[in-house]
Amino acid sequence: MSRRPATINALRQGGKPALARALSAVETERGSLMLAGFLDAAARAARATVLGLTGPPGVGKSTLTNALIQACRARGERVGVIAVDPSSQITGGALLGDRTRLATDPEDDGVFVRSMAARDRLGGLSDDAIAAVVVMRAVMDRVIVESVGIGQSEADVAQVADTLALCIQPGSGDSLQFMKAGVMELPDIVAVTKADMGALATRARADVAGALTLTRPAGAGDLPEVVLVSAASGEGIAEFVDRCDRLGAETVRCGARDRRRAEQQRHWVRDAITRRFGSVGLSLCAVDEMLAECPGPFSAIGALDQKMRERLGLVVRLD
Repeated sequence: MSRRPATINALRQGGKPALARALSAVETERGSLMLAGFLDAAARAARATVLGLTGPPGVGKSTLTNALIQACRARGERVGVIAVDPSSQITGGALLGDRTRLATDPEDDGVFVRSMAARDRLGGLSDDAIAAVVVMRAVMDRVIVESVGIGQSEADVAQVADTLALCIQPGSGDSLQFMKAGVMELPDIVAVTKADMGALATRARADVAGALTLTRPAGAGDLPEVVLVSAASGEGIAEFVDRCDRLGAETVRCGARDRRRAEQQRHWVRDAITRRFGSVGLSLCAVDEMLAECPGPFSAIGALDQKMRERLGLVVRLD
């Protein structure tokens, strides 16, 4: 039986086979203390930027992801992709709808695509998907997280992304719907896909720009830029990557990325405890203190979980 790499250096030196074993361990070793330590080490060793793609089904996220992979590989970047798919109602596994639309070269060691099931998460990202992003982030130069796509409720991807892109399709009427959706408060950039549709795409860009002015809270800073992209023709793809890079560089310069990542980790811990023990259980947990004591968020989740189980008189498995 193949084992996951023991260290982050071994993960980086082992290429795609090592990464595949590490991502498999996210599921097979779920809940173990050793995996938590490995994930914490990966979180501390982060070197990739994470681009999240969100938006309703059919907007063209997979096609855009495919174009972004090609653009980033042309720059010599190693690219990891987490494609979050709907879950099978029978097995709970990913239905692989997104991955089959990504035309990647299996011989290219610079690209790694992993499909992850949304499972029971309305927002699209399971605990395993979050852990997978953390692992990929320690190895690749850029990680793209393509969310499952469920419209207004889709916001979980913001909890792993350094830059969040909202995708809108021309002629769909989504701009009016998004005016009342919380998701419009989240993106750092908005991509109107299928720019080759011409006037419809231009109208969609204007509609979304107008919706942003109505839905962004006062004092939220500059409005996200709305850009036109076409994966079919390649229009706007390189410019979209450049704009994401400029956004990312600015957040690094002002310290916003570090603050965002710290808040994301805090969210992972709070969310994990809430789903296991409810809001009352969370109120009994000193999340910030545990994060300060532990080497990372995954160890903090394990420690708080153990404390709560002991408090409830449940059996504790220490492995």
